[in-house]
Formats: sequence, C-alpha cells, structure tokens
Amino acid sequence: MELTPNQIAFREGMSRMGAAVNLITSDGISGTHGIVASAVCSVTDTPPTLLVCVNRNAFVHDKFLENGVLCVNVLAAHHQDLCRVFARYVEGVDRFSYGDWLTLSTGSPVLSDANVAFDCRIGSVLEQGSHSVMFCEIKAVHLPEKPDRGLVYFSRDYHHLETGKSQAGFPPTPKEA
Repeated sequence: MELTPNQIAFREGMSRMGAAVNLITSDGISGTHGIVASAVCSVTDTPPTLLVCVNRNAFVHDKFLENGVLCVNVLAAHHQDLCRVFARYVEGVDRFSYGDWLTLSTGSPVLSDANVAFDCRIGSVLEQGSHSVMFCEIKAVHLPEKPDRGLVYFSRDYHHLETGKSQAGFPPTPKEA
C-alpha cells in the first residue's frame, strides 16, 4: 500500500518527536512475548494508568490481549542491544534469554535493571486506525535504586540521555538591556 503525502509527512514529523524506548512484555495463557515500543504515556494517577499503543498487525498484539497483562519496561542506554533483539520477531530465538528478568504481581517479565518497570493489567481497549490503544492499570512498580542514562528514539535513531540536574538555571535569567 502506497502512503499518501500526508502520511509520509506525518511519519517524518513523528520521527522528530523524541520518545522513551520501552520494552513491553507479557506472560500468560498465550505465552511469553515482548515488543519494543515508544507509544506509551501517562494517563492518570487515580488509578495509576498508562496508555500503550500496539499495531494490530504486530505478532504480539493478540497475545497481549489474550494474556490481559503487560509490563512497560523503560529502557536505559545500556539496553540498546537488547532493544535490537526485541525489535524484530525471529522464530526460534529465545529473546528472554537476554537480560535479567523477574516478575511482580501480574507475572509479566520485568527487566531487573530497567530504569522503571510498570506491571499492569489491561483495562479498556480502543481501536484507532491500525492500532489498539490499551489503557493499562498499574498493579506494581519496579524502581531500581539508581537509574542509568535514558534511551530515547529520535530522528530514526537511538540517543542516550544523561542523568542528573540540568546545567541551565530555572527560571531563565532575563537578557540584560
């Protein structure tokens, strides 16, 4: 299917909107599965809820819904190679043999050294275009003691964010006349 000029411009524009790189994992009656995604955001803290968007054509889409649970593992800079392992499905490759995994309340795989992991039950699901928008209620949070540099996807490439305080002052100093 050929893309329209508007779709091409949209994709290019979205590539310029930096986003955290997340490894979305699930385990349950449909087995253990994972996918790399950047379409994740906070919805509310009452109850704590995330929004996770997954393409309906993705191999894991129906598996996640059948399991009814997932974990959003927010990746650190040192996970870039792990991200590449999960970015594409290759039959016969045990992607979960890479990394150190644990479980929390839902049983979904939690990457032990993720910057943060949100263990969730999938609540309501809306379909919009090619994707399902999953509203995921957080049941447990895994917060390692010290986060590593963040991993973001921007302009079709991975970038590392430094931890610590910004060097810029706030509020900004007015320009001198």
